[in-house]
Amino acid sequence: MPFTSPFPPLDIPKTDILSYLFPPNSTPSNEPRWIDSSNPEESLSARQLLSWVKRLAVGLDKLGVKPGEVVMIYTPNHIFVPAAYLGIVYSEPSELSSREKQLNLSEMIHQVKNTEAQIILAHPSLVKTAVAAARGAGLPDGRVFLFSDKPNDPIDGIVDWRTMIGSIEEGDRYSWKKLTDEESVETVATINYSSGTTGLPKGVCVSHRNLIANVEQTIFMRDLYKPYGPHNRPQERWVGFLPLYHAYGQLYTILMAAKLKVPVYVMKNFVYEDFLRVIQAHKITHLQVAPPILVMLSKRPETVKYDLSSVTDILCGAAPLSKALQNDVAGRFKVQINQGWGMTEVTCGALHVPGGTRDDTGSVGFLDPNCVCKLLDDNGKEVAMGEPGELYIRGPNVCLRYWKNDAATAESICSDGWLKTGDVAIVKNDWFWIVDRKKELIKVNALQVAPAELEAVLLEHDDVADAAVVGITLHDEEWPRAYVALKDEAKGKVTPDHIHSWMKDRVAKHKRLVGGIAFIDEVPKLASGKIQRKVMREWSKRDAPGIEREGSVRAKL
Repeated sequence: MPFTSPFPPLDIPKTDILSYLFPPNSTPSNEPRWIDSSNPEESLSARQLLSWVKRLAVGLDKLGVKPGEVVMIYTPNHIFVPAAYLGIVYSEPSELSSREKQLNLSEMIHQVKNTEAQIILAHPSLVKTAVAAARGAGLPDGRVFLFSDKPNDPIDGIVDWRTMIGSIEEGDRYSWKKLTDEESVETVATINYSSGTTGLPKGVCVSHRNLIANVEQTIFMRDLYKPYGPHNRPQERWVGFLPLYHAYGQLYTILMAAKLKVPVYVMKNFVYEDFLRVIQAHKITHLQVAPPILVMLSKRPETVKYDLSSVTDILCGAAPLSKALQNDVAGRFKVQINQGWGMTEVTCGALHVPGGTRDDTGSVGFLDPNCVCKLLDDNGKEVAMGEPGELYIRGPNVCLRYWKNDAATAESICSDGWLKTGDVAIVKNDWFWIVDRKKELIKVNALQVAPAELEAVLLEHDDVADAAVVGITLHDEEWPRAYVALKDEAKGKVTPDHIHSWMKDRVAKHKRLVGGIAFIDEVPKLASGKIQRKVMREWSKRDAPGIEREGSVRAKL
């Protein structure tokens, strides 16, 4: 029998995300909500944000962006990203694709072509890549705009986004389209890229209903056993360093902050000591992190120079966290660290250790309300209690489909709504633990890396006969590692450094082979030709202790 959440189902509103965050007849606050961590004088209140949202929607309408067409954001974090996120959703509505700033040109061209983006809002530091990608994808001139938190002079003819948006008066008059119950379920709000359970990156279509459901579920779980309710919650302060092209960052820094009225100090770039400084200066109370941050808190010597005593709660997700690291940081800083589990295909999260619960077992907690799951073995049979099985999940936060990829959708989402997650879990008394990953993905600082993508790049090298890429865990962080079979004529001549240098300009920084390159005679494969991923994982586990002893990889971000 499938496992159901032990908590009563929530009554999830069926409306559009803007009406949910800014209900009719409500008055948005003038208090600073999104604050530049490097210059707190620069901020946006909820009222200011809503004005920018409406003005951008007016501008996109004037440009002729049609319902269902995509607008892409290509930028590092800044305080205007939330306004663009919501403004794009409300242009008729259109669909948002938010892209990681690490993408190189070939990757960016692929994403522009795949989404069929009509407009690109690009940070000045990235605009040359954006323009080249737009041209490479066949986008007409005049569809790329400079996008940052400050007005920008034109760069090579590319003008600032403020030149195309509506006036303040036009924004005041703008009224967004309210979605019906059915439209809220079916209308795509955002497209976040994920490698899914296997393969190359795919656009995950997340609806308005998905977003609202996941906000409601997350609020319920984080407050469940706290000694307060929604009407007497102590004032929280967050630091927004998670990338806003990532579902985790979007959920908290944009949606949850707006709904819970929490001020967020937005970091444009993550620098560890700046992160510590922000916590100390602004008395940050809650952190949303991935495991590498806990590694730094545990191991980096700079940590002791700062007062982090204001922090009471840490949520850790986006990648596996060892219970040893969790308990070390929790004990050292006297904070509650709770884990959660999620993936882009469930909007953000679907399992949480409830707030107010202290867990030291490494569990990812309980199923969120309204969620159902089952654990299946390799033959598709449900496993016994306490036995490992692949996690299949169903709920209102499960995405609609993959963007323009029916084959990938059919492979990952069953016709009756079950999402195959690729993660292997066990459950005991409603508590879940993730014990393995059936899927091939590698998580680097919470970013997904598909081995197939790196293998394809390696095979372009003239001297490489075959290659397999796998994740390797070094100092509690995961990195890509390649096992490469060279052509006979290259053996003894080509070194790992040669291949590292060759890869550098062909993949984004987080996809580089930080876990190393090992030369082998032959990549182990099944008779079908598929790489034996289980063997590769065993090899990486075997090699990890020696690499750690060599000290060639250190905890870093």
